[in-house]
Amino acid sequence: MINGIIIIDKEPGFTSHDVVAKMRGICGQKKIGHTGTLDPEATGVLPVCLGNGTKLCDMLTDKEKEYVTELLLGVQTDTQDTTGQVLAKHPVEVSESEVYRVCESFVGDYEQVPPMYSALKVNGKKLYELARAGKEVERKARPVKILELEILECRLPVVKMRVVCSKGTYIRTLCADIGEKLGCGGTMQSLRRTGVGRFRQESAVKLGQLQQMKDEGKLEEAVLPVDSMFENCPALHATEESSRLLDNGNAILPEQTAEKTVCGQGQWVRLYRADGRFAGIYVYEPGRKWYKPVKMFL
Repeated sequence: MINGIIIIDKEPGFTSHDVVAKMRGICGQKKIGHTGTLDPEATGVLPVCLGNGTKLCDMLTDKEKEYVTELLLGVQTDTQDTTGQVLAKHPVEVSESEVYRVCESFVGDYEQVPPMYSALKVNGKKLYELARAGKEVERKARPVKILELEILECRLPVVKMRVVCSKGTYIRTLCADIGEKLGCGGTMQSLRRTGVGRFRQESAVKLGQLQQMKDEGKLEEAVLPVDSMFENCPALHATEESSRLLDNGNAILPEQTAEKTVCGQGQWVRLYRADGRFAGIYVYEPGRKWYKPVKMFL
């Protein structure tokens, strides 16, 4: 079984679930999961976890995201992107300076109402299922954060932007909200995710490339090891006698490691067996003077 993460460059027309299904065929294993959906027509970075790496899924969904998107001003649609039905068209009479000013006003904390065409659930039903049935329900605004918003190109009515945002941010809704604030409406014309946390598009592979690597016996070259996700955490190695504690997910004392290191309260460390296999992430508890498991990956 392959354990680790593969960074996929998702192509248009695929859902995130489609990517996982195809990867199960390429990798020959069922234990595969993605770390956050991308709309079918969106492209870009989709980290996919394999084997014991699937335990990382919930940790990676919290990471900041970076996107490059095109906002089409003067058009409003039911899906907030150009795949939907046009609800209204308005003349675009704003200046470039107004566009820059309004876009800049969204940087920081921002209360965003999730779109009806989304996978969020209300009373057990996904919003997009209700939307397709012609129903609209009230959605509460949720706090999100726009960390960076850079206009890459402004050729009205199209505005190309780079956005860095917190998890849970809908770029479609951001585009619609910018258009509303400008008074002419707006919808998302294209979307590419260029980064998820430390993962960048430069290291991503398309499904076709992955299949070719498999055919050439080079599939492992695309796999990032699980412990590389925690490279900023100090590494400790259990002694030969203490490795069995890691096998059972037990706490371990500093003196039961080769390094004999005592870290500060709350410090995460990577713990390895004596044979070098990565066991999991542990945290130091001064009160008990031991390292307690946070998440095991054996």
